[in-house]
Amino acid sequence: MSHSTITPQQITVLGSTGSIGVSTLDVIARHPDRFRVFALTAQRQVERLLAQAIQFHPRYLVMVETQAAADLRQRLAAAGLADIEVLSGAAALVEVAADSAVDTVMAAIVGAAGLPPVFAAATCGKRILLANKEALVVAGDLLMQAVRRHGATLLPIDSEHNAIFQSMPSNFATGLDAVGVSTILLTASGGPFRNTPLAELATVTVEQAVAHPNWSMGRKISVDSATMMNKGLELIEACWLFNATPEQIEVVIHPESVIHSLVQYIDGSVLAQLGNPDMRTPIAHALAWPSRMLSGVKSLNLFEVAALHFSRPDYQRFPALSLCCNAMRQGGTTPTILNAANEIAVAAFLQRQISFTTISAMIDATLQRMSGVAVESLEQLLAVDGEARHLTTSLLASKPA
Repeated sequence: MSHSTITPQQITVLGSTGSIGVSTLDVIARHPDRFRVFALTAQRQVERLLAQAIQFHPRYLVMVETQAAADLRQRLAAAGLADIEVLSGAAALVEVAADSAVDTVMAAIVGAAGLPPVFAAATCGKRILLANKEALVVAGDLLMQAVRRHGATLLPIDSEHNAIFQSMPSNFATGLDAVGVSTILLTASGGPFRNTPLAELATVTVEQAVAHPNWSMGRKISVDSATMMNKGLELIEACWLFNATPEQIEVVIHPESVIHSLVQYIDGSVLAQLGNPDMRTPIAHALAWPSRMLSGVKSLNLFEVAALHFSRPDYQRFPALSLCCNAMRQGGTTPTILNAANEIAVAAFLQRQISFTTISAMIDATLQRMSGVAVESLEQLLAVDGEARHLTTSLLASKPA
């Protein structure tokens, strides 16, 4: 069948002005016959959203902040695009994720704000391209239940989870043992401090922590990569996505970030997905799945790569990894508490209120004081999230830097 006869997929991009959103639109722009942008959403970046609206002419734009929405309406009218409707507020995110005209939702809003629209998309049986970590870390059990119950399709966008997905048999949901998988090997760059002497970690600066060697990312996720909290959160996500236990997942330090993850089978086979570190590869994979299409990413040149290195993570250097494994084992609301405490602690580090090594210490202190309970609802999880943030904030206030 030629592409010209295909009905274009209608896509909502949640968080279109962030790096994942921008990469998604870059891929979509390469395939105008296959995709139509239904809605684009942002928090407050009027300029960037306006530029995207001019290029893609969606039916809806959402600005979470009311004043930004008012500014955008004026700018659209001045640009002769008054036919594009601008919605505002958090409820509008849910609206454009759940709209009956939408086939696919790219979920790229960072943080708890991304949860309600992801759940709305799942409940409406959409194809969800998941780039929001919190959806699975905070509410993995509920989200996977909603996906199964409503026949939604969940495709991971994180380069590691997308690599695992590509290396798995299609019926992996029946359980890893049933499909002959022994171990998921989750690769990690090790961040900027994998070789820094342990004694120096307490004095590393914000600038050093946000300078990731391989990927261009936001400040918060760059700090998470430096503490390896990011990898711990990815381990929690992988447990939910691939119906695995923490014991079935092994973290492998791989500084080159060429192998994005591997799957080890009981027969001795190990399947891996390799590629240049560019998020357009997993985005294009998920957009086109189960087929393939051009992403704009240059093919990997093995002769330039020449050598790949692997090592075990040092849990003394990266205590956040242990915190995440333990939180997943404890289950219930514990990962929600962990994630909330991390967000508060990282923000304090970025504002130079605490040292780098205090981040993990603050998360541990929060987990010691607040015990997880069984998960009941999204409302309950959001309440636990708020409570954990409040507790970590008060612990920070009473602690010398």
